Amino acid sequence: MADDEGKYRINVVAQKTGISAATLRAWERRYGIPVPRRTESSYRVYSDEDILHIQRLRALCSDGMSPSEAAKIVLAEAAQPMPDLAIGDPYEQVRNQIVQAVEAFDPDGIEMAVNRALTLGSASVICERVIVPVMFKIGALWHSGQITIAQEHLATQLLETTARKLIGLMQPPPGSRRVLLACFAEDEHTLPLYGIALHLAQASFRTVMLGSRTPPSAIRQAVQHLKPACVGLSVTLPPPPHRARELVDAYADACGATPWVVGGQAADGLASLVEERGGVVVPHDDVRQAIRTIETSIARRKRGAKAPKGAN
Repeated sequence: MADDEGKYRINVVAQKTGISAATLRAWERRYGIPVPRRTESSYRVYSDEDILHIQRLRALCSDGMSPSEAAKIVLAEAAQPMPDLAIGDPYEQVRNQIVQAVEAFDPDGIEMAVNRALTLGSASVICERVIVPVMFKIGALWHSGQITIAQEHLATQLLETTARKLIGLMQPPPGSRRVLLACFAEDEHTLPLYGIALHLAQASFRTVMLGSRTPPSAIRQAVQHLKPACVGLSVTLPPPPHRARELVDAYADACGATPWVVGGQAADGLASLVEERGGVVVPHDDVRQAIRTIETSIARRKRGAKAPKGAN
């Protein structure tokens, strides 16, 4: 199905956006948002872009704007000409715009560029070609000292808001394989988690985000209650050696028989400790390989669980 074709019925859209079907029909009638297609049986069907417009309208209304004024803004953003994106690769250019706005410490510029990105295709396309590459670029700039922690935090807040919307659109149905994602106990850098979460959603995993500064005790509780297929931990700043061993041991114990992987800028330095406790370090600069590693870890654990007792 083409990216701009309708594929969601109104009840699904209501569930994804938190807006009732009656309100969606009222917005369509009064404000021209959304603009669903019609099936041969006259059912309304909605696209990923429609859902993004609804979420944008809802966010503006939550900030105190009237629906009519919010709708004007959403329609204007959707129709906004982008002459600077007319030549060359539009995805590359909007990526550059976001990064340049971060470097200029320009929150309005970041938001405008991100909103432009949301007009360039479906959730999966925007994820693959804009949001994930920008997340990793921002992380690399901060790690190399080319932007400050304040700039990185500014970008994180705006990009994570967009990433959460895209992940919500892309999540597979309940009952799909689940992956817990969290940062090491003293780590606050969540951008890498959202980057991997977007790719995991594309690979038909449901993700549960535990976020920054997640202690081993929280991982233990989440594993016990949610029974994930895998746990993914991110570490951007290397902990001191004694603390690194303490944390790795605690996370390994918390995960128990559940496969667990560690990624992020500082993961390579923990490889020997992680592997000694049965975990796997995934490459922070190759998300596709990281996903393959997660798949392999899950498959290996399943094979081990099915092996008869006493088998070699």
